[in-house]
Amino acid sequence: MAKAGKVLVVDDYAPNLAGLRRLLEAHYTVMSATNGRDALEIVRAERPDLVLLDVVMPGISGLDVCAELKRDAETRLVPVVLISGAQEREARLAGLDAGADDFLNKPIDPEELSTRVRGLMRLKRLTDDLESAESLFLTLGRIIEARDPCTEGHCDRLTDYATLLGAHLQLDGSDLDALHRGAFLHDVGKIAIPDRVLLKRGKLTRAEYELMKRHPIIGDELCETVRSLDAVRPIVRHHHERLDGGGYPDALSGDEIPLLAQIVSIADVFDALTTDRPYRAALATTTAYQMMREHARGGWCREDLLAEFIDLHRARERERAPIAV
Repeated sequence: MAKAGKVLVVDDYAPNLAGLRRLLEAHYTVMSATNGRDALEIVRAERPDLVLLDVVMPGISGLDVCAELKRDAETRLVPVVLISGAQEREARLAGLDAGADDFLNKPIDPEELSTRVRGLMRLKRLTDDLESAESLFLTLGRIIEARDPCTEGHCDRLTDYATLLGAHLQLDGSDLDALHRGAFLHDVGKIAIPDRVLLKRGKLTRAEYELMKRHPIIGDELCETVRSLDAVRPIVRHHHERLDGGGYPDALSGDEIPLLAQIVSIADVFDALTTDRPYRAALATTTAYQMMREHARGGWCREDLLAEFIDLHRARERERAPIAV
């Protein structure tokens, strides 16, 4: 009979480890570890669907392992169940703070264990489906980039620029995550723009420009089909808005424009100016700075936000400059 998933059991006490294995191995592929360091290595190498983790262990505690797994973008969606004594209230509170998904009391009740594991396995399958859908969209971002040789690396640079500014502004983790994904997906709607328009070397006609202006709406409608991309949709839809209301597609102005969309807009324009495009060669960085400042004064974006970006980019360029010997 095919196993329903992979479970990692972590406990430094051998009888507990053996008992949990016996209870689970009829239905699941069971892996085991006797310390926190091995547990982290197994999770990263084997990608279990669930981790059962004793709280009290020598060296790296179960709480520390849980916190580390939940900090890592590659493992944070793996459900973690902490196992502790029924009276260990402080451990439970600390477990919640570390991001634990559930708790089991010692001694383990076999029926409760079975029910909790089945429920979390269902949750993990749903999460995997969402991740697959989101991965498909991120791949679409790469495909769109690949249509035009001039935009190679555009998604990665935008991610770098946008998250750099977001971190400097002390945005929280969820906003930084949205910036990261939004940088990849900001132009996903261009999947519907024909090559004759998208790759045209000359000036677009009025009709072609109106067609091009549809891509934020198309991108937003595509992202609407994946609930986990809700935080990304404002970036996709509004990264071409202007502070003075002269942008598209919704002619938003001032604070109506979401901050994350404003950040991606600045990063997008900078990258467009400083890389080769079908209609012109890349501009020097200092020239790009000047042009962007002029556009900001003309109503494109917040001058203070642009100044922060320029200062950060200059500082990074100085750090990366070769040292004269």
